Amino acid sequence: MKMWAGRFSKEVDSRVNDFNSSIRFDARMFEQDIAGSMAHAQMLAAQGILAKEDADKIVDGLDTILTDLKSGALAVDPNAEDIHMFVEQVLTERIGVTGKRLHTARSRNDQVALDIRLCLREESEKIVGLLLELTEELTRKAEENLETVMPGYTHLQRAQPITFGHHLMAYAYMLARDVGRVRDAAKRMEELPLGSGALAGTTYPIDRQMTAKALGFLRPTANSLDGVSDRDFCIELAGAISTVMMHLSRLSEEIVLWCSWEFKFIELDDAFATGSSIMPQKKNPDVAELVRGKTGRVYGDLMTLLTMMKGLPLAYNKDMQEDKEAIFDAVDTVKLCLSTMTPMIHTMTVLKANMRAAAAKGFINATDCADYLTKKGVAFRDAYKCTGGLVALCIQKGLTLETLPLEEYQKASPVFQNDIYDAISLETCVKGRTSEGGPSPEAVRVQIEKIRTFLTAEKR
Repeated sequence: MKMWAGRFSKEVDSRVNDFNSSIRFDARMFEQDIAGSMAHAQMLAAQGILAKEDADKIVDGLDTILTDLKSGALAVDPNAEDIHMFVEQVLTERIGVTGKRLHTARSRNDQVALDIRLCLREESEKIVGLLLELTEELTRKAEENLETVMPGYTHLQRAQPITFGHHLMAYAYMLARDVGRVRDAAKRMEELPLGSGALAGTTYPIDRQMTAKALGFLRPTANSLDGVSDRDFCIELAGAISTVMMHLSRLSEEIVLWCSWEFKFIELDDAFATGSSIMPQKKNPDVAELVRGKTGRVYGDLMTLLTMMKGLPLAYNKDMQEDKEAIFDAVDTVKLCLSTMTPMIHTMTVLKANMRAAAAKGFINATDCADYLTKKGVAFRDAYKCTGGLVALCIQKGLTLETLPLEEYQKASPVFQNDIYDAISLETCVKGRTSEGGPSPEAVRVQIEKIRTFLTAEKR
């Protein structure tokens, strides 16, 4: 019989039981549920609402349940309605009527709101840890490629010369912002909903400050209706995770391109690629493709949460049971993607010669050619037009700006001298871009140092 069955004259249809049950996805919160119940029992005893010996018996009973669940000596009953009812039922079976006193001055509404906050608070720290690991790996790889020249792109067209280190550091800074977003979302989890009751608090003289301190919260929620009906923190975390996945997807897309024979900028380790069932020559970047695909899945989780909450009146509604599957899926997916991408980046081989060759073929030093003229007094628009004509000439003759004879340069403008070849050298082009945030080795070293300072601070 259900613990809430007193009002009902008949058993619930078995199909409704299955439909109503959340045990298959909220069982993962058993540690948080037990921690919350222990703190609640101790607070009830401190307030004289529960006899100390009863509270001690409850806490000891919960401790043995926790131990047994962790060891596997006790399995979660898949037929239980939810993890809260399961723990309370086992407790009552083990310690008798005293177990029935645990639920005094609380509701499943504030209990589940507590459990999910505790759970997501822990998961947020795990996500941050994985983000820091990937950021560190990208930074390490960048440092190895401070002088690895490659084409920088706009519109997926070769644009200007940069280095592979500069390119990787762009992702390092994206992930650093993601760390801030996840931590910021976690800040909104630092209020204790327990004590809100079903929606209107309780007539018992509870001490919510004591419970908040025991469970590591900054303060209790200020409004009991909001305490049980708030899922903003789930939505915020799902939003932050969606942004992480967007960044991982962009990196994955580039890895897919870089692995192709059309680019061939990198080679993935065999442990992070797969083959074809029919084409023996294939080496597919499946990990990157799956990350790219799973991004849409996480976006769906965020949309589920937003849509679930958009029309709900206060306070708790059963719709809100759908929060856990969505946010847990987003959490599990981003953790899986981060933990797989880090070793993939670590083990990939950078094909530096191919990057350099691609940079040489795309006229990506044309801007530097125009800059050469402007630095000698030619108006930028005139320099731009002149250089465009030289690029057209090179295409016509099958040459590059680096191999175009000096006499052709001087036909276009008498300003050109032999030093043009040094000015448009790809290495010169890159090393000359020393502006803050730029691709020169000097500028990228500064970027690396900033990220390493950030990583050190975050790991404390």
